[in-house]
Amino acid sequence: MPKIFNVNADCQPELHYMVDITDRLLKIKEMIDHGQYFTINRARQYGKTTTIQALSEFLKDEYVVVSLDFQLMSEADFESEREFVTAFSREILDNVQEIPGNIEELITAYAEGTAGKISLPLLFKVLSLWCGQSEKKIVLIIDEVDNAANNQVFLDFLAQLRGYYIKRRKAPTFQSVILVSVYDIKNIRRKFRPDQEHRANSPWNTHAGNEENERWRSFDECPWYQREHTPFDIAADFLIDMSFSASDIAGMLTCYEEDYHTGMNVKEMADSIFDYSSGYPYLVSRLCKLMDERIAGTGEFPDKSSAWTKEGFLEAVKLLLGEKNTLFESLMNKLADYPELRRILNRLLFAGKSIPYNPLNKSIEEAEMFGLVKNSGGNVAISNRIFETLLYNLFLSEELVDSKEYDAGLQARNQFVSNGRLNMKRILEKFVIHFHELYGEQDETFLEDVGRRYFLLYLKPIINGSGNYYVEAETRNRERTDVVVDYHGEQYVIEMKIWRGNAYNERGERQLSSYLEYYHLKKGYMLSFCFNKNKEIGVKEILVDDKVLVEAVV
Repeated sequence: MPKIFNVNADCQPELHYMVDITDRLLKIKEMIDHGQYFTINRARQYGKTTTIQALSEFLKDEYVVVSLDFQLMSEADFESEREFVTAFSREILDNVQEIPGNIEELITAYAEGTAGKISLPLLFKVLSLWCGQSEKKIVLIIDEVDNAANNQVFLDFLAQLRGYYIKRRKAPTFQSVILVSVYDIKNIRRKFRPDQEHRANSPWNTHAGNEENERWRSFDECPWYQREHTPFDIAADFLIDMSFSASDIAGMLTCYEEDYHTGMNVKEMADSIFDYSSGYPYLVSRLCKLMDERIAGTGEFPDKSSAWTKEGFLEAVKLLLGEKNTLFESLMNKLADYPELRRILNRLLFAGKSIPYNPLNKSIEEAEMFGLVKNSGGNVAISNRIFETLLYNLFLSEELVDSKEYDAGLQARNQFVSNGRLNMKRILEKFVIHFHELYGEQDETFLEDVGRRYFLLYLKPIINGSGNYYVEAETRNRERTDVVVDYHGEQYVIEMKIWRGNAYNERGERQLSSYLEYYHLKKGYMLSFCFNKNKEIGVKEILVDDKVLVEAVV
């Protein structure tokens, strides 16, 4: 059976084209060898489950691996300590073969509910006894920890793990504990409903007397682990990069190429996929899957060889941004659930203002936790081009109903396309006229805040359905933004900037010329928002080195 690119559930080497993650497994094993307890918290569909399943196989010769999935436990299993211990014991028996006979009998009694007394402390005494008897050290891995985050019994479970870790020299315990989730354990309070916030401090990271603890109405109401313990510092930092590099992607494509011999330029294709996805595992696999299964065999791309080209890749990007998948839906739900997160992203995209990266800022912390942003040179940046374009499309779509710019672009769209190619110069000419008629008398502040947004609204209906655009993050600021439009396999670079005088404009021309060199283009476009009342609006062409620049001033 031929392999496929997989975007559903975990990846399996015998069935799916996969990135080689051996180097990551070695780094994780090093943490385990040192006896560290840690969380693998990454955004949705970031390869967490695939990683821990590969890790379990990687460790099995040296360790007893107890790999559990809280997703398989129901809400009722967390209603009480007894129910949790029973369900937890049942999962151990279902997933672990190497259990000494006497330990298996005790765990079976818990699983069947036949033990005289069932409690977390008693369960952990049995687990400690097992750790002491086992010839191999035991590693506990729990996936989908988020499913348990709303439950007090889960916090009590974490407290037991903490307690045994601290006294591990006296009482045997797990060699390592790995908890896997979107939410970091120290941020598990994000999962609690408002009426449960008084329970939100995890024993993985508590501070007696801090603001969260002061929500308790009385000292007696506060759990014992919050009354008696200083910060819980056993959770080690998990700093291993789980995104895919261009080299990782190239390795996967090489395996595909050995099967299908498409003739693709593996390095260039891997670089393109990385440029748009920044190595987000789901996006990498989804783009590959679209080229392999949806694009190959269509009118413009009759076979796999034609699909695995620059044009085929850009078509895959268009399809991806036009679909409703579980990852995109999850991200949009987060914007609805966290209004401040939405405000920061909107400001980041449209206002051109740098936002310093500060992990103590809750909105930034949440955006990073959900995979939307990253730390780029000390500033917050959208994590990849796909997400950036997705967010632009979302925010702009909310303005379409009352947008004069969108209506103007929609009404004039037919005059901007000839033989399947965009006439970008014509688009700029019409936009200059339209924008000047509506906003020519507005002040500088207005133009800085909305000028570039309005151009994107004007452009959107013109390329909609046949192309996409993205904003180059490295050039986006209050004074300059570069938009790259992909349309039927061709690319157009438009630099939008605030006019700051002739010297600044000439510098911008040189910057755009060098940018065109990177894209192997001979023609580029500039749209300047000028505040000079004596400005000369219009469009002209100039030659910079061997590049033609079409300059529009509004």
